[in-house]
Amino acid sequence: MKQAIAYYRVSTQQQGKSGLGLDAQKEMVSRFAEREGIEVIGEHTEIQSGKGYNALDRRPELAAALKQARKAKCYIVVAKLDRLSRDVHFISGLMVHKVPFVVTELGVDVDPFMLHIYAAVAEKERTLISERTKAALAARKAQGVKLGNPTPAASAKRAQDAHKAVADHFAANVMPIIASIRAAGITTYNGIAETLNSRGVKTARSGRWEATSVKRIIERMKPR
Repeated sequence: MKQAIAYYRVSTQQQGKSGLGLDAQKEMVSRFAEREGIEVIGEHTEIQSGKGYNALDRRPELAAALKQARKAKCYIVVAKLDRLSRDVHFISGLMVHKVPFVVTELGVDVDPFMLHIYAAVAEKERTLISERTKAALAARKAQGVKLGNPTPAASAKRAQDAHKAVADHFAANVMPIIASIRAAGITTYNGIAETLNSRGVKTARSGRWEATSVKRIIERMKPR
């Protein structure tokens, strides 16, 4: 049976004292472990924000989890990517420790390359949303509009934009590989898909390539 160390994190002392978020994280990890046949041999819970370039220095539980995982030669499992960090540079720094991380919402087959992509897109999207929100609120306030919660339609639009950003980022990273395959003389969608699979390149959902998925990437990257 595969083994893993579970890592949970809440961002403030208040959340830690109330248990807010911890139960949900533990439930996600527990269900994931049961589904994937994983034995959780250790748990570490962090109760602090851990922001900044030296965040790992202020996360003793994550440091302990890394040490235990290296000793057991297993990986660390977290419920969601943001429980590690919302900073792509911090995620990159963790990769140096040569301990694989598994995110339950992404699956066991997502490699470090994809973790960087998801973290980078999430970080960029958060910045853009924050900037757009501040500008929109300021403009509406200046117009005397009463501010309130966003409508379901607005929330759905933001989710759709975030999904598109992830897809665009992934396509931009995999397209050079497809271009090199085509340059080598393999031009059919089926042929490209087979070559990508033989090279161990995964789709955005960590699956196998099909002709249709190759076509979607190529179509997405065409100039509009």
